[in-house]
Amino acid sequence: MPIDPDSPRFARQRVLPGMGAAGQARLARSHVVVLGAGGLGSAVIPALAAAGVGRLTIVDDDVVEPTNLHRQTLHRDTDVGRAKVDSATDAAALLAPDATLRGVRARFDAGNADDLLADADLVVDGTDDLLTRYVADDAAARAGIPLVWGSAARFSGQVGVSWEARGVSYRDLFPEPPADAGLSCEIDGILPTVCTVTGGLMAGEALKLLAGIGDPMLGRAAVYDALTGRTREIVYARAEDAPARAEPRRATAPAVERRPAPDHHASPAVVGEVDAVALAAELASQRPPLLLDVREPWEADLVGIAGSRLIPLHELGARTGELDPAASVVVYCHLGVRSRLAAEHLAAAGFADVRNLIGGIDAWAVAVDPDLARY
Repeated sequence: MPIDPDSPRFARQRVLPGMGAAGQARLARSHVVVLGAGGLGSAVIPALAAAGVGRLTIVDDDVVEPTNLHRQTLHRDTDVGRAKVDSATDAAALLAPDATLRGVRARFDAGNADDLLADADLVVDGTDDLLTRYVADDAAARAGIPLVWGSAARFSGQVGVSWEARGVSYRDLFPEPPADAGLSCEIDGILPTVCTVTGGLMAGEALKLLAGIGDPMLGRAAVYDALTGRTREIVYARAEDAPARAEPRRATAPAVERRPAPDHHASPAVVGEVDAVALAAELASQRPPLLLDVREPWEADLVGIAGSRLIPLHELGARTGELDPAASVVVYCHLGVRSRLAAEHLAAAGFADVRNLIGGIDAWAVAVDPDLARY
């Protein structure tokens, strides 16, 4: 059975300011792809599982070795020789038996990146591999989702958030991969608690983004020094003369939603929200709102809410003029993440009455029309 966001196990989390039942429900509906089940993954994966994230996909191509065990606490002595995704998935299942957990034993690369992120809400890169991070940054940009990244070596860790739809990518901090591979745990060593602190910060950024609370580290990178116990911040921004990012795509890749082109200097517009039950009542009234579906056509072919207007999110920037800015508009997608971005885009474009359907069509199927297919 799916995770119950009203479960007593999340009681101390739901009372947090800004979280509430709505934020916990968003976590339960979310799908996070975690790259790496090593030192950073050992802090990230248990934190996300225990916090109530509904779906976790763990990607790693490595096996557990004895030298991993001092810092990769997902794994035990008896796991030596096993695929890390297997022991990591087993460990996460003990913390979140109702979560949907999937282990993918593969290296995350340009050949599988789009497939693995096709229906994700967020990706966390804990591989600590620079080339993988650039692949993840590009793939997350194409998918329109945030990338939370981190690295750890010796006594130091770094954490940041990349989100092209918000105008900040990893390439804005480091435009090109360095000529050398940087520090490595094998050669330079690693204090295990650096992984714990860094991974904890990464998990915190992921939970904030998914729940819609706090101020994510966009355009900021935190640098932690375990020898002094200090943390400093690097602030960065996109250069005004930076070239537009190319969006290469493999011909065989599934459709991945792209976000409307953002204004890199503007804060996201504040939009209202409506739940499925309240929306159903409005649709039955004398003045129903316009329903805007920003999913992909293949999703709309599976299931939809009657009377919707379909404009996929990646087309919305060019097709905003097809909509009446004076109309009352309710935007929806699968789970409410893409539609929130679309609603912010419309509000910034001058739409006076635009709201996001909380939980998307999935929440509509649960609360209003249980005969609808869920995917």
